[in-house]
Formats: sequence, structure tokens, C-alpha cells
Amino acid sequence: MTRALTLHDLIVAGIALAAGTAAALLLRVILRWLGVRAGRTKWSGDDIIVDGLRTIVPWAALTGGAAIAASALPLTARVGRNVTMTLTAVLILAATVTAGRVVAGMVRALAQSRSGVAGSATIFVNITRVVVLAMGFLVMLETLGVSIAPLLTALGVGGLAVALALQDTLANLFAGVHILASRTVQPGHYIKLSSGEEGYVVDINWRNTVVRTLSDNLVIIPNIKLSGTNMTNYHRPEQHMSLNVQVGVGYDSDLDHVERVTTEVVKSVMADVEGGLPDHEPLIRFHTFGDSRIGFTVILGVGEFSDQYRIRHEFIKRLHRRYRSEGISVPAPRRIVSVHQTEVTQPEIPQPEIPIPGPRVATDAMTTPVNPTPPV
Repeated sequence: MTRALTLHDLIVAGIALAAGTAAALLLRVILRWLGVRAGRTKWSGDDIIVDGLRTIVPWAALTGGAAIAASALPLTARVGRNVTMTLTAVLILAATVTAGRVVAGMVRALAQSRSGVAGSATIFVNITRVVVLAMGFLVMLETLGVSIAPLLTALGVGGLAVALALQDTLANLFAGVHILASRTVQPGHYIKLSSGEEGYVVDINWRNTVVRTLSDNLVIIPNIKLSGTNMTNYHRPEQHMSLNVQVGVGYDSDLDHVERVTTEVVKSVMADVEGGLPDHEPLIRFHTFGDSRIGFTVILGVGEFSDQYRIRHEFIKRLHRRYRSEGISVPAPRRIVSVHQTEVTQPEIPQPEIPIPGPRVATDAMTTPVNPTPPV
């Protein structure tokens, strides 16, 4: 110490620490109020920025108060240097955490704006957060006087062993990056795999893809399997799709009248039911002379895959009600089976001949005649 510690030094250091703590608490209250105000806006970027400032600003106030307190105390050069490095490392750590949260939040917001859904592709978010935290950690070590060159060398050598041990994990990681980069599948899309799994893509993370089925169950699919299988994406090339409904009317119906009535029902469904496309042009195509009816296809438009069930349900109800009021018959399938009974004659079966035993024939002199003459 260059000089003796006095009461004035302790008072100044205490005031600096108290001021830093009070400023941290006050700034935290202000940022909480700003967070509420930012949540009412449409832009999500201000929410991310305010949330990140909640971490860095209070810690900066505390670090500043501690630095002022340390400068007021009569510390030696070595102790002062260590205190300065420690406070700088704490400030760098807080700044790194803040930067990781802000950058990850921006990436998440960008992924949401690109896909237009509430889900997020956390694979990019996680990669971004890890990169930012790793860079901040290296800067903090350099500030503390720790040489990072041997650490980078060790990480390079150990990374090869880790890569060999985590081949499946890395394969899924790069498969997920490829899926998102090629925009083949995005969160919110409805997909169906050749193996039978189907549903909405909820998230694509560093190892697997989470798919939510229509029954609200989650299907976990490895990214490498998703990228290597045949898949139908019902949101590509566009989200709107066509719905075909098969209908049939009796042979005695006026087909022009049937077409006109069906078109009116289609237009009402498209305009009134949620998920319908009001600008959709109704299409009706007769195609089959059936056993008891003339079959035709009605083509409707739906906003996205899950809307087809609601549209089909309401269309069938309204069409049935309208056909009954218009007297248009929808016959049930029927077939006439005629049974003719014919007389079947049984073929004569030849009876086997049964041999009748006759008189025995003598074969030698010792044989007794068949009908010997009685003695006189």
C-alpha cells in the first residue's frame, strides 16, 4: 500500500458500492417497465433488445461502482491490477451473455418471420448462441492473462476425436442445417413421410425434427432420416390446396340443374366457412355412369391442409340439405340379383353284376356229382 487506509477511503468506497447497487436496482425497474411497453408493439426486436439489456445494464452498474470503490482505496499496483482484470472479466462475461441472448433472439425472430409460424428452428439459434458464448469466453480468458493458443490447439486435436465419436450426432446436425438452408421443410409446414408419419413441423433442432400430428401427439424424427426419405410437403409450392369431393345423383336428374345448385352451395361454403377461399372458382366435372347414379367430382379450395376436414363437413351438410329442397335424388347403390332354379337329372349309375353260383363241375373221379341219382 502506498499510504495508510483512512476512514474517508472506506466512506467513499462504501458510497460508490451503494451507488452502484442502487443504480442497478433502479435500472432494472426501468428496464422492466420498458419491457412491458415493448411487448405492446408489433416489432419483436425491441423485446429482444430490452431483454438483453436487463442482463448487461445492472451488472455494468455494479461493476462501475466496484471499480470506483477500488480506485478510492489505497491498493498496491498488483492488487489494483488483479481487481481491474476481475471486474473487466465480469463485465465481459455479462456482455457475452447479453450478446448471446440478443443475437439468438434475432435469429429466432428471423426464422419466425421467414416461416410465418409460432415455431422456431432452434438449430440456428443454438449454433449462434454457442458461437457467441465461445468467442466471449476466449476474450475473457485473454483478459485474465490466460494464453488461448494452447487451448485452441488442444481443442483442434480433441475435436477430431470428438467428431469420430459423435458421427451420428454430427450427421443429424448437418442434415438439419441442410434441410433449413435448402428451405425444403420449415416449421409450420404439414408433411407426410413415405413411412407413414405426418403432421405439422414444430421444430428442427440440432439432432431431430419434431412433428405434431392432428391428434396432438409428437413424432420425433432424426434429421438424417428426414433428409433421406421420400416426403410430401403440403405447403409447397404454396399453402393453398384443392379438395376433391365425390358426389352422385340419379339418372332422372337434370344435370344442368344439378350443376347450378352445386355451384351455389360451393360458393356459399367458400364465403362463409373458415378456411375456405372466397376467390375460388367452383369446378364440377361429371365422369361416371355408375350402377345406380351418375358420378361427378366437386373441386373446392382450402387455405391449408387441416382446413379440408371442416370444409368437407360443411359442404356435405349444405349440399344434402339443398338437394332435398330441390328434389334432387341421391340414390343408394343397389343391384338386382336374379336366381333361376333348374331341374337337375341325376345320371344313372351302373349297378355291378353279382355272380350267381351254379352247379359244381367235377374235375376228377373222386368228385361227387352235383345231382346224384338215388339208388333204386
